[in-house]
Amino acid sequence: MSVKVQICRRLKDLTRDDLEKLTKTELVDKVIQLQSYNRQLKNILHKKLNESDNGDVIKLTESGELSKDSGTEGIEGAETMPTTKPSQEKSSPRKFDFSKTFKRHVLLKFLYFGWDYQGFACQEDSNNTIEFHLFKALTRTCLIESRSSANYHRCGRTDKKVSAFCQVISIDLRSKFPEEQQLEESCLEKEIDYCGIMNRVLPKNIRCISWMPIRNHLFSARFDCITRTYRYFFPEGNLNITAMQDACKLLQRHTDFRNLCKMDVHNGVTNYVRHIEAADVRLCPHENESKNKGYAMHYLEIKANAFLWHQIRCIMTVLLLIGQEKEEPSVINELLNVEKNPCKPQYTPAMGFPLNLYHCEFRDKSEQKTMNESQQEIKDSRDLTKWLHNENNLHRLIEILQSEWSQAQIKATMIRSTLYDLEQLLEKEFNAIDVNFQTSLLQDDVKSKSYQKLMNRKRCESLNNRIEHFVKKQRLTVPKQKDSIEEQELSMS
Repeated sequence: MSVKVQICRRLKDLTRDDLEKLTKTELVDKVIQLQSYNRQLKNILHKKLNESDNGDVIKLTESGELSKDSGTEGIEGAETMPTTKPSQEKSSPRKFDFSKTFKRHVLLKFLYFGWDYQGFACQEDSNNTIEFHLFKALTRTCLIESRSSANYHRCGRTDKKVSAFCQVISIDLRSKFPEEQQLEESCLEKEIDYCGIMNRVLPKNIRCISWMPIRNHLFSARFDCITRTYRYFFPEGNLNITAMQDACKLLQRHTDFRNLCKMDVHNGVTNYVRHIEAADVRLCPHENESKNKGYAMHYLEIKANAFLWHQIRCIMTVLLLIGQEKEEPSVINELLNVEKNPCKPQYTPAMGFPLNLYHCEFRDKSEQKTMNESQQEIKDSRDLTKWLHNENNLHRLIEILQSEWSQAQIKATMIRSTLYDLEQLLEKEFNAIDVNFQTSLLQDDVKSKSYQKLMNRKRCESLNNRIEHFVKKQRLTVPKQKDSIEEQELSMS
């Protein structure tokens, strides 16, 4: 059994008494660290102040926050006021008054292709994220006043180049109707077309599909999601699909996946237990395996309560090695036996662009506690209602995706036609066997002349060693045993 270690972050803000207790070396380290943070913030601020995005001007407010001056395109109910000075040629837009509007708590379902983005979550050093474009659209259409006041949660945080066919967020949006009328059928029909007005200002590869009114304002797309399903698409190539399917069955027998992920100890993550409900490799619909030889498309579908950083990509790396018959399916058991193998062998995660968040499931009733008495009347009812779609929005979405598909399929067909001619020429001239390297793109590691088995490779540091390392670096602190025992007693009382 692995020893459970409780980790908490070291406080960044130190009092004067704390600073006086530090040694000279520790104070110097602290000053150097603060100088580094200061340089980073200056660079980020300088970059944002010099950006110009579709006429939006970014400037500093009196409070020191970054703000944008932009139009109010696509806003239902937004108005502009005349100029205060007749001498001015252009009228300045009037600030939308959210105090005169109602709010409702909803789930929004999105799809996006993440190939050209730096991931879903906002980043300090880049605006090229899905979340940046979502909040830009939400604020531009005046559906929210700010992110901090929007009661926002996301279901999944996808990495760079990863897509989603079913990304769900929970958020408070502007509404036409008071809370007591918001669930009436007539009001739902006349409600703001959230998806429609957002899609007018979102990039074409980010689309809002539908929305769902929620009864409980504390319902969270993150904490009330019970399962997440991902799919990883790949060509058959020379892979042994049966061996990969056998390996998938072994994944469901284990719970500690520290050797099949990228450990994030420096951020305080020390629990690597996840429960995989289902995992399988399947042939994509409408694919003819016998006709297409190595070009038939398959996908790994994996379903769990939650996933670790790069967990699916690490699993896919091992499955590809098993499919290439470089490893046996039993290597899954070896890797996930953390008592026998506490240190992860060195290998590179598979490429991220074939991965997508395919489906999310939510509990009917939120487990988030509420002290609001007005919420007691819905105590015994379901929080979820039903997804609401708009026919015109779906038609437009299908039209956009069909155009994207046509462009990609034409390119793929042209390449496939050339490959067919070259393969026929190779067979005719040299009587050569099939060349199947379709999956080599997915493995972003150094190609060596002789393959080295996973369990014979150099090992990374163990979880306990990583914890000790960051404790010495004062990035993390470990509570004393006495404190942890007292915390356990308080939680049991």
